[in-house]
Amino acid sequence: MSLLHSAVIPQVRTMIEKTLFGTLLDGREVYQYTLKNTAGSSVKIINYGAIVTSIMVPDRNDKLENVVLNYDSLQGYVNDRCYFGVIAGRYGNRIGKGQFHLNGHQYQLSINDGKNHLHGGISGFSKKLWNGKIIGDAGEPSLELTYISPDKEEGYPGTVTLTVTYTLTKKNELRIDYKGTTDQTTILNPTHHSYFNLSGSCKNTILDHVLSIEADAITMVDQGLISTGAYYKVQNTPLDFRTPIAIGLRINEQDQQLLLGNGYDHNWVLKNYDGKVRKVAEVYEQRSGRHLSVFTDQPGLQFYSGNFLKGTVRGNDGFVYENRTGLCLEAQCPPDSPNRPEFPSVVLKANDTYKQTTIYQFLTK
Repeated sequence: MSLLHSAVIPQVRTMIEKTLFGTLLDGREVYQYTLKNTAGSSVKIINYGAIVTSIMVPDRNDKLENVVLNYDSLQGYVNDRCYFGVIAGRYGNRIGKGQFHLNGHQYQLSINDGKNHLHGGISGFSKKLWNGKIIGDAGEPSLELTYISPDKEEGYPGTVTLTVTYTLTKKNELRIDYKGTTDQTTILNPTHHSYFNLSGSCKNTILDHVLSIEADAITMVDQGLISTGAYYKVQNTPLDFRTPIAIGLRINEQDQQLLLGNGYDHNWVLKNYDGKVRKVAEVYEQRSGRHLSVFTDQPGLQFYSGNFLKGTVRGNDGFVYENRTGLCLEAQCPPDSPNRPEFPSVVLKANDTYKQTTIYQFLTK
């Protein structure tokens, strides 16, 4: 993939537009912010769930199309159970039985995924109204979204303040910077949960998307998709994406980990983890020529192949999303880390600051 280039599009004025997106049942207004860069691309974000509702980027012929799954109304996001475009938290991914020990105390979180806790619980960050603030509109538009999560919300200790800053760069990058603080020791592991389909049409699945991930292993899961604590070497398995390969080529092989996940729904243990931002994954879609690179400072990447989209989710313009019409690449610490001391820690102490940077870069070939 060495022939990548940024599409050349007529220059437009950089700007952020704020419009009313809808009203919640309690009367609170939800706003949509449209970030536009000088390359002609745009990203739409609502302050409900800090959700990315649209990413418009060019194909190799400079045609702009949306490359994320979405809904066309606020009610779609209020009812959503697939986490389309959200910031998931406090804890992105699963915690076994919703339980963990911290500083001599056992905490019980809400249960919303079988016997387990998933993506912050019944009403996690993805179901909250965030405070939006435009902080940059010259050259590279930025939107800052802040949510204050009170002590004991969903069972978590401590009052946490999380600020997520979305920036649309001149290089067609969606940069996501996280900053979190707490007034007492807690756990924090937020992640972004867009479903990508680089073809620009959800009439197509993501099975012919070519994926590579910089990882030699995954964290193994059990029947509830909870980490066992063991590492599973990907060499000579259908979970090996160390060299680019079409997602659909091996997705139906009889590998025990694939069978447990009903496809790909695992955390890849990323190489070269040192707390600094580096490239960890790439996706290419041949028909459109779109190429997505993922950069992050996190130790893990959850790749989910949309296995539970089964024609029951009605999205934008009434379109029904079928199985595997979107893929997620969620930068994070490994699932169930609070119960796995051998995994990177997700503990955040009072007076410390949580930081994360993840970048989704769109180019064409």
